[in-house]
Amino acid sequence: MRLPAGEWIGMTALLLVGLLPFAALGIALGHVMTADAVGPAVGGLVALLAFLGGTWFPLGDGFLGTVGQALPSYWLVQASHIGVGGSAWSLEGWAIMAAWTVALTAIALWVYRRDTKRS
Repeated sequence: MRLPAGEWIGMTALLLVGLLPFAALGIALGHVMTADAVGPAVGGLVALLAFLGGTWFPLGDGFLGTVGQALPSYWLVQASHIGVGGSAWSLEGWAIMAAWTVALTAIALWVYRRDTKRS
């Protein structure tokens, strides 16, 4: 695959930004679950988010499409489409990703503080 350097950089930057809410979610889950339970829970959650976010098939314009576009997994998939001629996120995409990142970071911070107070 050939892309101009600017498109590679743009796609990579969007993918890295798109991973932020998932990193926060992983931190939160790591603090509320046992080591034995977190692996299966993350695997199931990732599969569910991938399904609802349109990773495996186009979502269309129906109910599933509406739900999918509200999830960070949908926008992560959209970032990967730059490599095949797609465009960068719209303002809606940035807003949704920012909201998920802020919310999940706040939750991760809260459970981290709660968990470390017990120690």
